[in-house]
Amino acid sequence: MRRTNKRFPPKKFYTTNHNITADKLRVIDAEGKQIGILSKDEALKKAQEQEVDLILIATQAVPPVAKIIDLKKFLYQEEKKQKEAKKGVKKSTTKDIKLSLFIATADYERLSHKGQEFLASGNQLRVNLTLKGREMGKRDMGISLVNKFIASLGDVTVSKEPRLEGRVIRTVVSRKK
Repeated sequence: MRRTNKRFPPKKFYTTNHNITADKLRVIDAEGKQIGILSKDEALKKAQEQEVDLILIATQAVPPVAKIIDLKKFLYQEEKKQKEAKKGVKKSTTKDIKLSLFIATADYERLSHKGQEFLASGNQLRVNLTLKGREMGKRDMGISLVNKFIASLGDVTVSKEPRLEGRVIRTVVSRKK
């Protein structure tokens, strides 16, 4: 079995020049202007005149789309586009806050403030309240404490309602969009 490295995903390979099998191609020049639908031989001739490559871009289109451009320049532009696309995407992370059933007022306020900071920075917030020993008999009190904590966060969306999972009452909240 072949393993792939997540850091360096496999590169996309393009069919170029004489390896193109389609008879008719929709040809685009280096500036992005459409030349028209040409036969493979005519397109190759135009590419050779300009001393660049004919690269098949869209194989699924009818007829397939090819671009007349230098292969190294094209690959550089594609890599640049991918890096630019990665810059715009911010990964949303989930931050955890742990409560206890008999939490002190100062600790509760501190955690509430910290939760508001996490939400303001665009993160999701997972609230966990662990019940220990005889606290298992006070599940309703724990759920009401979690609901009170959610209300103290302000205007949020609850993506997972507070419920008991084993000995932990869990909920997930995020900022309202």
